[in-house]
Amino acid sequence: MTTKTRSEENVQQLLEKLNNKTAVIGVVGLGYVGLPLAVEKAKSGYHVIGFDIQQERVDEVNRGNNYIGDVVDAELRQIVENKHFTATTDYSLIKDVDAVAIAVPTPLDMYKQPDTSYVESSATEIAKYLQKGVLVVLESTTYPGTTEEVLKPILEQSGLTCGEDFFLAFSPERVDPGNKQFKTKNTPKVVGGITENCTKVAATMYRNVLEGEIHEVSSPAVAEMEKILENTFRNINIGLVNEMAVLCNKMGIDVWEVIDAAATKPYGFMPFYPGPGLGGHCIPIDPWYLTWKAREYNYHTKLIETAGEINNEMPDYVVKRVMEILNKEGKALNGSNILVLGVAYKKDIDDYRESPVLPILEKLENAGADWTVVDPYVKEFKYKNSLLNPVKEANVEMIKNADLVLIATDHSDFDYENILNHSKVIFDTRNSIKIDTTYTNYYKL
Repeated sequence: MTTKTRSEENVQQLLEKLNNKTAVIGVVGLGYVGLPLAVEKAKSGYHVIGFDIQQERVDEVNRGNNYIGDVVDAELRQIVENKHFTATTDYSLIKDVDAVAIAVPTPLDMYKQPDTSYVESSATEIAKYLQKGVLVVLESTTYPGTTEEVLKPILEQSGLTCGEDFFLAFSPERVDPGNKQFKTKNTPKVVGGITENCTKVAATMYRNVLEGEIHEVSSPAVAEMEKILENTFRNINIGLVNEMAVLCNKMGIDVWEVIDAAATKPYGFMPFYPGPGLGGHCIPIDPWYLTWKAREYNYHTKLIETAGEINNEMPDYVVKRVMEILNKEGKALNGSNILVLGVAYKKDIDDYRESPVLPILEKLENAGADWTVVDPYVKEFKYKNSLLNPVKEANVEMIKNADLVLIATDHSDFDYENILNHSKVIFDTRNSIKIDTTYTNYYKL
């Protein structure tokens, strides 16, 4: 007769709770990643407790009011009314959960070094109330080694041992705001635990919640690195196509036509598109985590840094092009009225985090231009130290009065034919206007 180890007993008990949906699941951080994740877990039958330091978010959730574009209003309202989902600022309720996911921000500091303070503070609060047999999963994107080197030691300050008394894994978020096809529910998930049992219980939880494939890897570091690879891949390819856009403009070639032609190749090519710069909380930031970590191994990530420099220079390039276009029209940038369409970093979303439009606005202002922002999705945005409200719709008078219309975000709600017919001059950074035209005052990136 064999005796079960402490770890095996804890695994068996947790798996039973996860499989019969009696487990209580916590989600720390109710933002763009955490709220959709919490909703899916509650919809699948678990009781979910959401933790956030912002009282306003907690109050909104408990009223059933949605503030994230990828969450369906009615679904949030239903799971709150059915008591499957509650939110709190009281971290002592961690003592009541069987599993907890951490989905807090991991920004860069002013020196482009990872700021793991939100992860660390969340882990510190969890450690105060951590119970035996609990699963902790980090979902916040970070550098390889964070789960083992930062999170594990903090959690073990509880007096519990990782892999025996509690389970720890990393499973990177894969949220693409505005994506109509892939949401939290159906996007494949990667899971890597400290031990095999850590991976097993984490994978079981996600399989009971999500429809996408759950792909298990050998360690948290592998899962952390694959997430960085995903976004570095995009960062570098966007950098390449942005550089192509600059060169094509100098050569008098339409870069958009070039990309469409290259995309006809059925193998060996994936189309990426240029724009005014990178935005969002992932692609402009995540590759720098790896650049920072690489220094520990005396390695310089040349390609990553070069792509980052190219992408970071795009707002400057956009303003330079605005100046050149206005010069052709016999108008100086200083004193011009610029109508900026869009402040969100991508189409049809309300997210303006790291939006390249913000530095463009500042550079236009520094050059003496006046600007007005139109965005039907963004309720307000922070510019310098002020909160500004964009205009929701560009009327004919606004379009006619602008010396230049700058299409910075290609929202579907914009009336491009109306913009085309009434603008003095247009600079389109997104190839938004698909109407065949001989309009001579229409310029593309």
